[in-house]
Order: sequence, then structure tokens, then C-alpha cells
Amino acid sequence: MIGTDILGKVVISKSGRDRGKAFVVVGILNERFLIVCDGDIRKIENPKKKNIKHLNVTSMQAYDVLEYLRKSEKPPNHIIKKNIKQLLDKGLNHGEGGLENG
Repeated sequence: MIGTDILGKVVISKSGRDRGKAFVVVGILNERFLIVCDGDIRKIENPKKKNIKHLNVTSMQAYDVLEYLRKSEKPPNHIIKKNIKQLLDKGLNHGEGGLENG
């Protein structure tokens, strides 16, 4: 069961051409699919539909993006991109942001 607490989470793609790439969850399509974007290649205007089985969910939360989503607004691409970069840099440097599922 996918809860709304997954919105704004940083996820890492496990398969496809984008394997290893970080995205932020910006929507829930149904029980199987999430809507993700990175603010760079996959912009908010053209998000990617990804099967949850093909994503590793991290414990990192993009709070700036989540703030926009809670107001039912589309977050700007530069905010998404900045949040991902800050969280990945912080997580990799300080050992935070571990995976929540395998």
C-alpha cells in the first residue's frame, strides 16, 4: 500500500535507461506507479511514470518540493534540482539517506 507520505521522497531508479538516477516523487498514479521528476532531464512539465518495483525509496525528503505539492502547486524545476543535489551531497557526505526498501 502506497501512502501519501511518499510524496517528496527522493527515489533512485533501479532499472531502465535512467538506472542509478535520483528523482523526487511528485505524484501517485495508483498502487503500482509513481510520478517522478528530477528538474533537469525529467522536468515537472513532463514527469516520468515509474513502477514502484523499479525504484529504491530513500529516507531523504525534499521538503521544499513537498511544500509546493501540499499547496497543490507544481514545484519549479530549479527547486527540484536544487533539493536533489543538496540531499544527495548531504547524504553521501554524512552517511544519511539510506534506502527504506530493497
